[in-house]
Amino acid sequence: MSCLALSKTRPVKVIIREALDSDLEDVLRVERAAFEKDEEANLVSELLKDTTAKPLLSLLALEGDQAVGHILFTNAVLEPKTDLSITLLAPMAVLPEFQGRGIGGKLIEHGVEVLAQAKIDLVFVLGYPDFYSRHGFMPAGKYGFEASYPILEKNADAWMVRALRPNVVGQFQGRVVCAQALDKPEYWRE
Repeated sequence: MSCLALSKTRPVKVIIREALDSDLEDVLRVERAAFEKDEEANLVSELLKDTTAKPLLSLLALEGDQAVGHILFTNAVLEPKTDLSITLLAPMAVLPEFQGRGIGGKLIEHGVEVLAQAKIDLVFVLGYPDFYSRHGFMPAGKYGFEASYPILEKNADAWMVRALRPNVVGQFQGRVVCAQALDKPEYWRE
């Protein structure tokens, strides 16, 4: 667990821990509120049941008893096959009233620590380059990593990778194959 003091308007004490099966309603509530629609919550529900997404890591950020953030990392593979162990970050959500307080970054860093201990080599994400680059991600396409579906050229830098061990980026390349629940073109538009 990780405790943080974050402040934009007032200090916030946040605990980050693995989400339990009993946390599902809180996880889905955070996803719905953050994205103001059901699509991401439905995706999370599907990924949690998808055997091709495992092993997965689901983390919940709590302020007191209130769930305020969630992040999900799911299994992926690189084609052509390699010995690399890779994962995909999708989605990440923070309640609107808690955004801008560093909770998303803390979810990423806590997740990366757990994944590094589990010997994961690379983490991929399709997201906002300005945000994810602050957390060690860099454009994946520039290093020969293709997304599961083509990314529009104008959004190419949104397809990003973070190495969790040295000398991996630049040594391998290929197409990232995601879990079946995420294997739909509509999830690959940024």
